[in-house]
Amino acid sequence: MALDLKLYLITDRSFLKEKNIKDAVEEAILGGVTIVQVREKNISSRHFYNIALEIKQVTDYYKIPLIINDRIDIAEAIDAAGVHLGQSDIDMVTARKILGKDKIIGISVENIAEALEAQKRGADYVGIGAVYYTGTKKDANEPIGISGVKNIVKSITIPSVAIGGINQNNFREVLGTGVNGISVISAILGKNDIKQAARDLIILK
Repeated sequence: MALDLKLYLITDRSFLKEKNIKDAVEEAILGGVTIVQVREKNISSRHFYNIALEIKQVTDYYKIPLIINDRIDIAEAIDAAGVHLGQSDIDMVTARKILGKDKIIGISVENIAEALEAQKRGADYVGIGAVYYTGTKKDANEPIGISGVKNIVKSITIPSVAIGGINQNNFREVLGTGVNGISVISAILGKNDIKQAARDLIILK
């Protein structure tokens, strides 16, 4: 499955009003989302597994890669396209040994040193940020800003996606840094019309 990071959706059910997550993800894909990451905190492994499996039915149908946040075991169990790891998660080399060479592994980075280390260890892409202040990740450090993203992009040769506070008002500025795509949560899932919200984050050429 091709790695298209143009519009990267991270799930967060807390933003959904009356929609279920499966329907919300489908609407987002129909609006232009190119890759989906399932991110769940503070729920049981069984619940995480069931949610991920439900979303995978949608992503498989539309041939969109499904990435699992943190949990390599869940990714293996549902045969997801890959995982996304933070700096404090299991190391890249071990993750690759477990998942194999054909799975996608992304790493969160916030400086050049972390980005170069991720590239050296074989990451398929890096998630750069936070770009701006965001309310969806309470433990995030100070935003690195547009200049910080630019500096990281210049230092690496692997694909990159920017994350953190990106919305319909600032995404063009973020794409101007040279990243391959933008990653969003509330800018899509927090909107009444999810499909249109996704469309509004795509620059038509």
